[in-house]
Amino acid sequence: MSELVTGEAVALELRPAKVPSRALAVLLDLAAALTVYVAATIALVAATASLDEAAQAAIFIAVFVLLLVGGPIAVETLSHGRSLGKMACGLRVVRDDGGPIRFRHALVRGLIGVIEILMTMGVIACIASLVSSRGRRLGDVFAGTLVVRERLPVGSMGFVPPPPPWLAGRFSGLDLSAVPDGLWLAVRQYLTRMRQLDPQVGRTMAERLAADLADRTGAPVPQGVPAAAYLAAVVQERQAREARRAFGQAAAAGGGPVGAVGQAGAYGPTGVYGPPAHHAAPPSPYPSAPAAPAVPPTPATPATPPAEGPSTGFVPPA
Repeated sequence: MSELVTGEAVALELRPAKVPSRALAVLLDLAAALTVYVAATIALVAATASLDEAAQAAIFIAVFVLLLVGGPIAVETLSHGRSLGKMACGLRVVRDDGGPIRFRHALVRGLIGVIEILMTMGVIACIASLVSSRGRRLGDVFAGTLVVRERLPVGSMGFVPPPPPWLAGRFSGLDLSAVPDGLWLAVRQYLTRMRQLDPQVGRTMAERLAADLADRTGAPVPQGVPAAAYLAAVVQERQAREARRAFGQAAAAGGGPVGAVGQAGAYGPTGVYGPPAHHAAPPSPYPSAPAAPAVPPTPATPATPPAEGPSTGFVPPA
């Protein structure tokens, strides 16, 4: 099990994809690309019959490069790391910190894949994946990505406790752009394992990580907020922003992407880090907000009887 997290509806503890499953996904992608290429070639033969041989060769080469190189890059970018073959095998490409990939990651993987997959029949990619401890080929190393399995048994998924309810939305104005991916990874790893740590060791680690995070954001840790709760709330805010950027407002509202396992609202708006839906959420390890002092009820004031007039001996009719 790899020590990673994802930002788009994947469990915290990720399992790197093995070489056989990755090879099958690549074969499926190549089969789909070749099918489209054959169909496009048949259409181009009829459309370019009037052109000379040089022009036809140039068009065919351009279509070949566009479909076998540009096609996978476009698909991985638009699907956030899930090509047709990876969808069928339950795989996904993520960043080193577990977040969704972008165009630059897919571009580097695609260009290097031409050499290590297409030109060498996948020999270089297989050797690199077998040598790497996390099964990364050269394209993953240079792009800073990793291919992981999305379909994991429920029992093998890690759970990051949600922040206290009284901290929800408190850090929506923080500037998180200067926080490096390595620090996010360290914070999430701590939150996953803090129940297993010695209380004193865990408190020290939380305070150190909170100080590092506060230095990067430029805002100090609020007074009275425990370090662990502060870390959880800031990670929740970052998760919500990642969900809005990756999937739009629908995912941020609790829809979540396909394949997400979790309880909506358990850790950020998408619920991607919550426990499975059929499991009860464990009690929060963070202290709750101090309760307001009880105000004793005000004793009711007895009604004042009406003033009696002078006695006249006359009794009014009922």
